[in-house]
Amino acid sequence: MIPEQLRQELKRRVADAVTPREAAVDVMKELQRHCGWLTDEAVAEAAVLLGISTLQVEELATFYEMIYRRPVGRNVIHVCDSVSCWAMGGETLLAHLEQHMGIATGQTTPDGAFTLLPCSCLGNCGNGPTLMIGETIHHRVTPEDARAILARAMDQGAP
Repeated sequence: MIPEQLRQELKRRVADAVTPREAAVDVMKELQRHCGWLTDEAVAEAAVLLGISTLQVEELATFYEMIYRRPVGRNVIHVCDSVSCWAMGGETLLAHLEQHMGIATGQTTPDGAFTLLPCSCLGNCGNGPTLMIGETIHHRVTPEDARAILARAMDQGAP
């Protein structure tokens, strides 16, 4: 169950949209922010708010890489795996992160701090390899840079 204040805010956003479906990603992201990931309950809530079926919400949720349909860590690290980033060392960066963090791509660290996920494109093609923690994009990331970025994120408790 989501707080009534959040429900009212999301209703307002849906009402302000040209069509309810236009607000779908915004609604899903807010519910995800509240729950930590898009739970089945949140999918049902989104369907009611948007006036569409839970199947339609599920279809949208599974289309977008940054909508999580399973639990994730407090910080999600997206490593761009587009051809541009891969050509500039993205594969090496991802392998380094896996080794440094002791997890495979798609897994979460035992302390729940980080989940490591590939992302098909972060829109930073000229500055690869690129990774994103939370909403913060880091470009031209070397393995050494990645260690420093992770250390800062751990120190700050957030991206």
